This record gives sequence, C-alpha cells and structure tokens, in this order.
Amino acid sequence: MPLPSVETLSAFFVVAVLLALSPGPDNVFVLMQSALHGRAAGIRVVLGLCTGLLVHTMAVAAGLAALFAASDLAFRTLKVAGALYLLWLAWQVLRAPTDAPPGTTVSTLGGWALYRRGVIMNLTNPKVSIFFLAFLPQFADPARGALAGQIVLLGLAFIVATLLVFGGIAWFAGIVGGVLRRSQRVRRLLNLAAGGVFVALAARLALSER
Repeated sequence: MPLPSVETLSAFFVVAVLLALSPGPDNVFVLMQSALHGRAAGIRVVLGLCTGLLVHTMAVAAGLAALFAASDLAFRTLKVAGALYLLWLAWQVLRAPTDAPPGTTVSTLGGWALYRRGVIMNLTNPKVSIFFLAFLPQFADPARGALAGQIVLLGLAFIVATLLVFGGIAWFAGIVGGVLRRSQRVRRLLNLAAGGVFVALAARLALSER
C-alpha cells in the first residue's frame, strides 16, 4: 500500500487530534451520553462514531463521497434524517425515568443500542463526508503512489486520534456523571440538559449548508 511520508502522517495526526478536541456535535454527543449512561456507554458510542468515520473514509477512497457531495438532494435528505434522529433521542432522554436507586450508573440501553447510536449519529451527518472529501486528499501525495491507499491510511490515523480524544472525554464525563447521578434531582437536570443539547444539535444540522 502506498504510504504518506512519516512527516506528513505525523502532521496529519496532530491536526486530527486538534480537530477532535475542538467543540463539535460528535464530542458533545459523547460527553452527554457518557454523563447520562456511564463510561462504558460512552466508549460504545465512541466505537460507533469511529465505525461511521471508517465508512466515510472508504467512501472518499472509492470516490463515492464526491458523487454524494455533488447531489443536493442527497445532502438535504441525509441532514433531515440526522436532525429527526437527534430529535428522537431528545424525546427519549426527556421522558426517561429518574427514579432509579441512588448511585445507579449502569445504562438501561444495551451495548449494541449505544453502538448503533454512534454509527447513526455519524453517518447521518453529511458534513462529515464532505469534510473528509476536502480534508484527507490534502495530505495525500500522488508522487507516492495510488491516492486511495494513502487516503485509507490517513482515515485510519484520524480514527485513532478520535478514539484517543473521544475515549478520554467518555472516561472523564462518565466519572463526573456517576457522581452527579447520585441525586435524583440532578439526574433530572442532566436529562433536561441532554435533551436541550440534542435539540440544539438537530437544529444546527437541519439549518446547515454545504
């Protein structure tokens, strides 16, 4: 497989870490899910998000993302689907019971359900695909061989950076959330905050342009 230079790959990884640290819908989503459901739940969501990134990477490498970016209908359809999904999550969290025994930190959601949340959250955001289409090729060098192989490697490096940063967010948010969830009143406030965040993310996605 054609490889980017070590210098290019190192610079790309640093940029990827900084991008993962910058406030955005995905890391806010991880933060709220971890605070609500615990560290393990947050990690499962992170794995789902990274699976979505893998799909975006393969789409860019195969040239599918370029076709998607050129279709206004596909862009609008996907962002509306993503906004509706976030509104559904907001409804779910706002109606969730808060009378669990004090100190409860285990999510009532199964591991696969949380993982699917991460996958759907990522794949229904069309701006991720367009971002990868614009971002990954900047670090690929035609002189070093086929671009598709380099893009796949760069995408994997981006996923590793995302795992590290988002995993850290999930870990610490889970610890803080575990303390806060000991109070039924605070659990209710957390649910309200999470619902508000999901509604805001839905509005941001629905109103977003290319």
